[in-house]
Amino acid sequence: MERSGRDPSRPVYIISVAAELVSVHPRTLRIYEGEGLVCPARTPTNIRLYSENDVRRILWIRHLTQNLGVNLAGVRVLFMLEERLGMRILEQLYSEPPAAVQGDGEATAEPARSSRAGQRRA
Repeated sequence: MERSGRDPSRPVYIISVAAELVSVHPRTLRIYEGEGLVCPARTPTNIRLYSENDVRRILWIRHLTQNLGVNLAGVRVLFMLEERLGMRILEQLYSEPPAAVQGDGEATAEPARSSRAGQRRA
């Protein structure tokens, strides 16, 4: 998405263009802004302008909510953790091979189910 020679933090996309780039309704971007997940720049006439960094952040929000089932409050917490730790933990998680993530998830899911079943019986 980032073009060579362009500043990715420069706000250039109006809300309708940004929404089209990430395949959402403009209302969704307003909701993300209201939740504090993205903060677009504003023109003197109060028009929202999104940068390439904003668009990238929105794509992360979409990935977390639609593919991983994280709600918006969870997304906010993950972004705050990244800021506090000063590292890109979400990118590291995303770059892991899917087989390793699925394997770990399957390995930990089974004992959790059996231990919950054991708690119900007790």
